[in-house]
Amino acid sequence: MRTVVLALVGVLFTGMGLYALVAPAALARPFGLSASTAVSRTEIRAVYGGFGVAIAGVLFWSAFGSGELRTGAALTVGVALAGMAGGRVLSWLVDRGMRFYPIWFYCLVELAGAGLVLAVA
Repeated sequence: MRTVVLALVGVLFTGMGLYALVAPAALARPFGLSASTAVSRTEIRAVYGGFGVAIAGVLFWSAFGSGELRTGAALTVGVALAGMAGGRVLSWLVDRGMRFYPIWFYCLVELAGAGLVLAVA
């Protein structure tokens, strides 16, 4: 079960990361962000793309690799996902009035991912 959960979340991070690397403007659009400059596209590629692919690598290593650090790696990713969801909740407390998609949809995805990864870490 551990391997399946970590690999599944890894696949999701891979998809997000590759999408951000290839189409940063499309990834940003649902959030009302503009990727109209090379600097903004670079930031999206770095934070969503490069970081997402790196986290996927950590999850795959934790799912299929060996060594004592596997649990810590999974724990770190689970806490990071919970932190992302927490940031969305904090923003809602400050700003209010957010539609379900994309904010709450991704909050639920992050909470589900955090719960699953932490449960098997």
